[in-house]
Amino acid sequence: MQPETRFIAADVGGTHTRVGLVRAGGAGESAVVVLAHRKYVCADYPSLAAILSDFMSGNAACAGIDRVAIASAGVVLDDVVINANLPWRISLVELRTDLRLSELHFINDFQAAAHAAQCMDPADSLLLTPGVSAGARGPVLVVGPGTGLGAAVRIPHRGGTVVLPTEAGHTAFAPGNAREVAILQWVRERGMTHVPTERFVSGPGLVNLYDAICAIDGLEPALRAPAAITEAARRGDASAREAVLTFCALLGSVIGDLVIVSSAKAVFIAGGILPQLKDFLPHSAFHARLLDKGVMHAALERVPVRLIENERLGVIGAASWYLEHLSQEYGA
Repeated sequence: MQPETRFIAADVGGTHTRVGLVRAGGAGESAVVVLAHRKYVCADYPSLAAILSDFMSGNAACAGIDRVAIASAGVVLDDVVINANLPWRISLVELRTDLRLSELHFINDFQAAAHAAQCMDPADSLLLTPGVSAGARGPVLVVGPGTGLGAAVRIPHRGGTVVLPTEAGHTAFAPGNAREVAILQWVRERGMTHVPTERFVSGPGLVNLYDAICAIDGLEPALRAPAAITEAARRGDASAREAVLTFCALLGSVIGDLVIVSSAKAVFIAGGILPQLKDFLPHSAFHARLLDKGVMHAALERVPVRLIENERLGVIGAASWYLEHLSQEYGA
């Protein structure tokens, strides 16, 4: 694709959708150049088509563009995106028709994040494993707790990469101590036979943790949003602080499990709720729980973990995947 060729890339989440007008980078530029970018609140619009239409009609430079690459949590079955966290149904055929698109591509959001991670400047990330900044060559895990819990693995292959998307958030929640066992039991007593990891390791999961902790301690929960819980934790509220520190510990444990399963040599945490909690990480059991995997401790302590702080990550990732897809399709 020529550098001047433009297209639309979108990062669709349960809470926000980010849309960008992008093009391939030329000599001396990054692989993806974002020409325009806007963040939308999903609940304010009746459909994804309405969001994309608003973006395209509001940017004169989008005139004539009829190619869109979408990154979203979930999978496509019979043309429909299957994702419990989206506020509306997405049919790819309807979207293509409504927007009169010649091309519409869909990839998993963390598949996109894994593509974007290789384009990121180190300045856009925060090292969470002091003293361990460089990993060995091999698979890279990209994970993030947002509206749900997403994860993908980027694997070096024949001079390029292969990205394996996952639905890691739907694996069974595994408690690591007596308090977490009590939290699991509290949820199961309320009718959940399968308790997914993202029930607690996600943005809404932080609220679920807080609710469970209050219930177990015989307290009435007073906070209903992750941001409110985080601020209360900073003020010293005991239940809120325990919820936040438990969240950090659980995230460490989940990442450790995923590293073992994927043989990852490095980890990127892609935004989501974690930037709001990063000041709690050094005071939590995040790193200890990541390493607490028995004989695998020695291998895990060599794996660097970085937090990516770039809200354009999904847009860049969708664009990066699309450009690589075209390169492979046309043998460039």
